Amino acid sequence: MTVAMVEEIRQRLVTALHPLELEVLDEGYKHAGHANEGKGHFHVRIVSPAFAGALPIKRHRLVYAALGELMDNGIHALSIDAKAPD
Repeated sequence: MTVAMVEEIRQRLVTALHPLELEVLDEGYKHAGHANEGKGHFHVRIVSPAFAGALPIKRHRLVYAALGELMDNGIHALSIDAKAPD
């Protein structure tokens, strides 16, 4: 399921934000023994023109919006590194 979830996250971010760079990592192994037994912990590093001029909170909201219901069903924790192209 994890590989499928990584691909689903990637697809939704590409469709919504047209990133120049995108990395989606499953970090569940770092959280074994925590709530949800490490399932659904991900890290996203994304560079997108959609973030130009946006404060970090707005960038995160754009990522959350792109992921939609995955934030409630499949993603337990998400760390985000969102940047505009320089």
